[in-house]
Amino acid sequence: MHRALRNAQTGIYMGVLSNLEPQNVFHFFEEITKIPHGSGNIGQISDYLAGFARDRGLFYMQDPLKNVIIVKEATPGYEKEPPLILQGHMDMVAVKKPDCTIDMEKEGLRVAVRGDEIYAEGTSLGGDDGIAVAYSLALLDSDTIRHPRLEVIITVDEEVGMDGARGIDLSMLQGSRMVNLDSEEEGIFLTSCAGGARVKCNLPLVLTERTGTVMEVTAGGLLGGHSGGEIHKERGNSNLIFGRLLYRLTEKLTVGILQVQGGLADNAIPRETRAQLVIDERDSALFAEIVDAVEAELKGELATKDPGITLKAVKQGQGSCFCVTSGDTRRAAAFLMALPCGVQGMSADVHGLVETSLNLGILKMEKKTVHIEEEDLPGADGTRQQERANLLAEFSVRSSVESAKHALIAKLKAVTMLSGGSNMVTGDYPGWKYRKDSPLRDKMTALYEKMYGKKPKVEAIHAGLECGILGSKLRDLDCVSIGPNMKAIHTTEESLDISSTSRVWEFLVRLLEEKD
Repeated sequence: MHRALRNAQTGIYMGVLSNLEPQNVFHFFEEITKIPHGSGNIGQISDYLAGFARDRGLFYMQDPLKNVIIVKEATPGYEKEPPLILQGHMDMVAVKKPDCTIDMEKEGLRVAVRGDEIYAEGTSLGGDDGIAVAYSLALLDSDTIRHPRLEVIITVDEEVGMDGARGIDLSMLQGSRMVNLDSEEEGIFLTSCAGGARVKCNLPLVLTERTGTVMEVTAGGLLGGHSGGEIHKERGNSNLIFGRLLYRLTEKLTVGILQVQGGLADNAIPRETRAQLVIDERDSALFAEIVDAVEAELKGELATKDPGITLKAVKQGQGSCFCVTSGDTRRAAAFLMALPCGVQGMSADVHGLVETSLNLGILKMEKKTVHIEEEDLPGADGTRQQERANLLAEFSVRSSVESAKHALIAKLKAVTMLSGGSNMVTGDYPGWKYRKDSPLRDKMTALYEKMYGKKPKVEAIHAGLECGILGSKLRDLDCVSIGPNMKAIHTTEESLDISSTSRVWEFLVRLLEEKD
């Protein structure tokens, strides 16, 4: 494992990645990891990018959303070549292990090297899509690489609905060819992707004061993963597992929900869900028996797909508290059991491609106090307070068929409505349609074959990319998405392959220097 070292002569700490090649790429990648840049917390990283351009005298635009566009004019001899757009996003899925002390809102990451991979200690790495930013900055910073006019687009909040791509103004760009750098497998050229949306389901619940035993249950030990790239692996979803356990418990016991929290992002398969439930003391033994039985069932079902699954129950104590009524707890359990999740359909045109899916990424309960008018009640005067709660279930919905996407959203709405709740749809974005005639794809394929003696794989993916949205803003956009090998993106096991990063850099440089 490599950590930052102090130069004995200068007293300056050298970067953890300072001895890696290409040096400039890894320098900028490490600089990015020092800046907190989780989705929704992109002010510092956006200002860093603007400062980078300003310090080098490059034209740049930083819009109100904090998207950044940087332009570098063509080097001599490349003025007549078609401009090339490079595109990625500056935000990352910021997740950490339960025992990690890093404040990801305020602190940078602790990057380290293990063999041929880079990772972050206790947190996600942000290789998705920090490496796109690092590649772009390294190209813009170079005085030796020959290239056509470069137009670099770095968007915000891609991971939470592609809000930056949706709001960015691209009218000043000249290019119609774009290399998106938001892929995670070297040697695969992506040429189309699914569209998607975020759906928030809100189930109102009534609270009541109850005296009983508080049990904390934890569904965990799961692998998690990206809800686009890994949904087909049918791994365990901790939020669904909790719903299944809750349903079984309410069949036999009088249960009240005190707290629920599961998952960190709608587009990440949740690895852990914790909940506090209130039961009668006399039911403690049966409670534990049901938890053990459900755990045994799940271990059998997920033995190959997600073998680390665990269900734990710990007694927290006894007392009086406000929890969800037993009737509304049963309703919430039925709601969770009825929700669709996972792969809903496979493509009939592309073998092995998921066509339609959804992921219950976030589950949480929020309590609130409401004021109820009592004027019309006999003998009543004024208002009274009542404790209530909302159970929030947040989904990422994806499909390469627009009508199927909207049908699945309608199903979510129907289940929620029948359960007495409501829905809100945000971040609806179009898919990226395959282009039969693609000069950029042809050029990149020929170059790849020349460099490596084999053809790249040209594929479609189920995960969402910004290409569809940006394509609606740029006339006749010709686009290909590439990237180096990464593992377990959006999780604390995320890693970036060093050798692959170097090879993709070499390919990018050759692509820029290759004239039409």
